[in-house]
Amino acid sequence: MNDRPAAGAAASRDDARALLESLPDTLPEDEILAINSATSDIHTTRTYDYNGWAFTLPPGVFRPGDTSRIVHDRLLDGTIPVKGRSYAAMGVGLGVEAVIAGTLGAREIYAADVHPDSVATAAEHYGRIVGDRPDTVFRPLVSNLFEEFADSARLDVITFNPPAVSTRTSDDPTVVRNVCVGAGVVTRFFDQIVTRGLLAPQGEIHLIVSNTAELKRIVGYGMDAGFRPEILHRQTWEGDDCQAYLFKLIRHDAA
Repeated sequence: MNDRPAAGAAASRDDARALLESLPDTLPEDEILAINSATSDIHTTRTYDYNGWAFTLPPGVFRPGDTSRIVHDRLLDGTIPVKGRSYAAMGVGLGVEAVIAGTLGAREIYAADVHPDSVATAAEHYGRIVGDRPDTVFRPLVSNLFEEFADSARLDVITFNPPAVSTRTSDDPTVVRNVCVGAGVVTRFFDQIVTRGLLAPQGEIHLIVSNTAELKRIVGYGMDAGFRPEILHRQTWEGDDCQAYLFKLIRHDAA
């Protein structure tokens, strides 16, 4: 009676290992530096448009790039489902993810970032574009990963586009915070989810990682922490060897 579930679990582990082995190695340092050249405008006021919404970025708030837009597009088209669910936008930045989730009817939205000005900016954009919704609780939160989340938090969906680039691309601490903290920020992310039981049953993590980071190490760490990865989207660009992946990860016991 127990042979079939055990065989299915073994097949799932084998599939996950095959996925891990198929991922590209981290790019050489010179290629990473060429792809992630530091921008000089991060300390200025800028604007950003998405889906007909206009956002204003004060100095220090990071402007979404190509990998962030992968998350935005998959939230908007429902690939990452948030309606009626408890959702955490980790590293919320200027707040596009929170605005999408509010527009689509998420039950609860944590707009979390380690940077206070980013959280304030996300809250301003949310209030202006989405406003008060009776069935949605909006929780702007200054937090280093999940450190300031309530012990009672149980999240159905988490998105994270981490600053995991493996090579230091700038001496500017604002750029470092947004781009090249390294793989450790993602391993701590997994550790906190597991040790605090933050993910609800059937909960999903949606994580963007590219081969400018320690891609195999990060995905392997998530697997060792008890998550099964699935590739939802792979993005490449002409002119370089960068490959970005959107992974969906769920707990093995929820698979």
